[in-house]
Amino acid sequence: MEHIKTTCEILAPAGGSEQLLAAVRCGANAVYLGGKNFNARRNAENFGETDLKQAVSYCHARNVKVYVAVNTLVLDSELGALEEEADRIAEAGADAVIIQDMAVLRLFAGRYPSIKRHASTQTAVHNVDGAKFLQDAGFDSIVLARELSLVEMKAICSAVNIPAEAFVHGAHCMSVSGACTLSAMLGGRSGNRGLCAQPCRLDWTCGESRYALSLKDMSIISHLSELAEIGVRSFKIEGRMKRPEYVAAAVTACRQSLAGEPFNEELLRAAFSRSGFTEGYLAGKRTAEMFGYRTKEDVTDMGGALKPLAALYRGETPLVPVDLRFILDERSAVLLASDGTNETRTESDAPEQAIRRPLDEANARQNLEKTGGTPFYVRSFAATIAEGYTLSAAALNALRREALEKLLEARAKIHPHTRQPFAWASSPRRATPPDHPPLWARFYEEAQIDSAEVFEKILLPAERITLDTIQRYSGRLVAQLPTLLFPENEPAFGEHLAALAKGGLTEVWANNIYGVELGKRLGLTVHGGFGLNVLNTQALLFYEAQGLSSMTVSFELAMAKIKALGGAIPRGVVSYGSVPLMHLRNCPVRAAVGCKACAKNGVLTDRMQILFPVECEEMRSADLLNSVPIDLAGRNLGGLDYQLLYFTRESSAEVKAVTARFLAGEKTDQSHTGGLYYRELL
Repeated sequence: MEHIKTTCEILAPAGGSEQLLAAVRCGANAVYLGGKNFNARRNAENFGETDLKQAVSYCHARNVKVYVAVNTLVLDSELGALEEEADRIAEAGADAVIIQDMAVLRLFAGRYPSIKRHASTQTAVHNVDGAKFLQDAGFDSIVLARELSLVEMKAICSAVNIPAEAFVHGAHCMSVSGACTLSAMLGGRSGNRGLCAQPCRLDWTCGESRYALSLKDMSIISHLSELAEIGVRSFKIEGRMKRPEYVAAAVTACRQSLAGEPFNEELLRAAFSRSGFTEGYLAGKRTAEMFGYRTKEDVTDMGGALKPLAALYRGETPLVPVDLRFILDERSAVLLASDGTNETRTESDAPEQAIRRPLDEANARQNLEKTGGTPFYVRSFAATIAEGYTLSAAALNALRREALEKLLEARAKIHPHTRQPFAWASSPRRATPPDHPPLWARFYEEAQIDSAEVFEKILLPAERITLDTIQRYSGRLVAQLPTLLFPENEPAFGEHLAALAKGGLTEVWANNIYGVELGKRLGLTVHGGFGLNVLNTQALLFYEAQGLSSMTVSFELAMAKIKALGGAIPRGVVSYGSVPLMHLRNCPVRAAVGCKACAKNGVLTDRMQILFPVECEEMRSADLLNSVPIDLAGRNLGGLDYQLLYFTRESSAEVKAVTARFLAGEKTDQSHTGGLYYRELL
């Protein structure tokens, strides 16, 4: 177990230079940070080209790795700037990049294959099939969703051959990461583009419960040994927007926990918390206890903690082992310093004849092992000293200082990555998309279905499909796979889907990456959902190469950009429906009033007293739906291959009316939205 611990890393956030200093000096093994573009914390200080090189140099000199976040979704118009960002990262010699968009994966895998590719939490990997998909796609590491229990984490770690990260401290998003469009739809600031405005932290209510979309911060630092035992190799701390004192507190607590020492949880809480901490997901206890928000007391507690926390990173921490070899003879004194890769040689003037006490190994060691104020500690020391000679303490100290300065300089040297020939895949849009895209329809329950004969495809949640349903809509039925399918439910659902396939089901709609893996394994035709977050041609081509038969493009992308996407794969949009804005494992309605009182008709109310429906997903998870439907009836959708009517709580009569209106091209006079199709996404 001790060997396992030594191979694990503490991965700390560095939103700016002070946070980087705190992380390194408190003992982080790696830091993650963002450049000025394409990272999910665009409002952090971040690192420009020169700053990035300096950061990598500083960290590498101290045995700390640097992972650069390139984890936003990218537009076609930004691919040139993305290439420039990749070049800057490679020139700086960073160890890895953190990726969400499959276009970014394609770029780094092709242009700079020597840079490790880590999956961002924004890829929403939360089960075994999702982890396998990312492994096969070319990622070198995955990060486990924060919503997983310890048992579920173990199942995923044991199923793949690439390392896994797990968040161990910091903020809990209410939604599974990468599966939230709340900020984008309400205010145009997309979390997938690095500008989340955190509307979930406002005072949403459910019954008597307030702040119904705000969870306490997670802290599972006391469980690091258990995580290491099940295969987690990187302990990730959330918080690139947090103060350096917060980083210092979290890194220090992690180091103490790994060493089997007690850590100061009160100081950790004072650094930042929301009504304290929770480990509900890790324990599988998804209850109301997990909810909390930032109180006045939380803010007040921070003030008294800042000074002692700042003291934690005031000076250098010995992080780098060094082997010293001292040689003294009548001609000179030489000190060789080696870190196992680099070796420096420092020489002083000839020693003096000893009048009283000649220099011996013990005295030489005493002076030369004084590495305080440097990032080094002496791992081994050897000396060869001619008899009868001496060297002053000042000369020995100068020898040591010069040797370690040379070694630090050698370690700090930037080693850029070599660029390989690479070109974006070229695939123009097929020439004859329809002027009037046919209708597809998604239903929450089969009883809603009306006007079935007009729909080219009928989507229905897989759990609500029977063999009779397959016969009834033969050739047009598509099983909607749940967006969230955690390992505790994965085997049973897989068996159910296999039984449907045996009974004649041929097509599935995958709204998360795991569905691609699962559908292909069962020999089913796979259609991509908007949850795959496709915003550019290269991502579309990636999924085309994966064998998908169609793609419902993200509703965060503007309509003109959707129509301009290249590639031959058929693509469509959600043209009607109260789309899911959040996918939640801990249902806020269940936490507030219970499932019986909800009766699958739950709602949340925002601070403007607007109601947002909550759609129950088989008691396993829930979706927060938009308060009003997207409605594009009467709009020009020519150039698309299909349009999806996404029905949620509509009655069969309402389904019939909406369908008739779309067929007639009649605009609605009811409250609705054009979504982000006709707005510019930030």
